[in-house]
Amino acid sequence: MRNQHPLQDPRRSENIIIIGTGESAAVALDYLNYDTPHKVVGFSTEKEYLDSDAYCGLPAVPLDNISDAYPPGMHKAFVPVSPTGLNRLRRRLFDTVKAAGFTCISYVSSHAFVLPSVTIGENVFIQENTALQYMTSVADNVFLGSGSCVGHSSVIKEDCYIGPNASIAGNCRIGRSCFIGVNSTISNTVSVAEDCVIGAGAVVLKNTEPRHVYLGNPARPTGRDSFDTWPARSN
Repeated sequence: MRNQHPLQDPRRSENIIIIGTGESAAVALDYLNYDTPHKVVGFSTEKEYLDSDAYCGLPAVPLDNISDAYPPGMHKAFVPVSPTGLNRLRRRLFDTVKAAGFTCISYVSSHAFVLPSVTIGENVFIQENTALQYMTSVADNVFLGSGSCVGHSSVIKEDCYIGPNASIAGNCRIGRSCFIGVNSTISNTVSVAEDCVIGAGAVVLKNTEPRHVYLGNPARPTGRDSFDTWPARSN
């Protein structure tokens, strides 16, 4: 029987505030309640987006007041916000709660395969059936969707979104703030430059250029700016 990942250790139980009041926050609540020792005690988001003083049956407070309502010494945070603006929204909220004194937890599914040599940063969300192979590195504020695979010695930089069933081969580097679409493939030793969007099912065989959108097999740049692919806001 394989060892339990340290982030699933029941002795690490924390009181958690989820940042956001959209569907991503509700999804995170389900995961944390079902598959961690943590207790979610409330939600918080920016005042202009707070429609009620409760969400999913728990208190919801403005982000400006989060430290008063939930002292950082007694609570930790989790920021599961969607990849709007190539994860700039999630990064901004992550930086806000860090500046308020909070530590953010990371979630690793009990059904993920993560070798002991893997390093995982803060505010990382790793869903079920993900495989992280020998010496892979996952930086802060990264989402790894269900069934994704990160090959040996590959590096995923901050603020990336890796979609379900995406495959990243060995010795790859995924630059900061990339979106890697569902069922896409990054070939061995390829570097994906920062702020790239790799479309669903794309097969990337060579290094990419920053702030481009790549589609197809083999993947080619579309000429579009990657920031044009996102709505204004979603949390």
